[in-house]
Amino acid sequence: VQLVESGGGLVQPGGSLRLSCAASGFTFSSYDLSWYRQAPGKERELVARITSAGGSAHYADSVKGRFTISRDNAKNTVYLQMNSLRPEETAVYYCEAVRSKVGYWGRGSQVAVSS
Repeated sequence: VQLVESGGGLVQPGGSLRLSCAASGFTFSSYDLSWYRQAPGKERELVARITSAGGSAHYADSVKGRFTISRDNAKNTVYLQMNSLRPEETAVYYCEAVRSKVGYWGRGSQVAVSS
């Protein structure tokens, strides 16, 4: 089982990034997928989640209207489009796949929002 995040980097405040998480080794389409983030000295927090069928997405209040989670089951990939980024959103972003309380995590992708 493998989840590999990519697309992080340095962006200016107000800028955009698109994170990708490529999965392998399990039945991707059967899993709910989430993006979490963890800033230095803070707990990991849920950013967005999308159901296995892709019909329902949930967002943290702080990112609603700016972030969009999506999935491509044919490519075994989940995405996080992040717009209007803020400095306080500097963190390591992780993807998670979960089904029936069995979960897998990626190693994370660093996002830095700074001028």
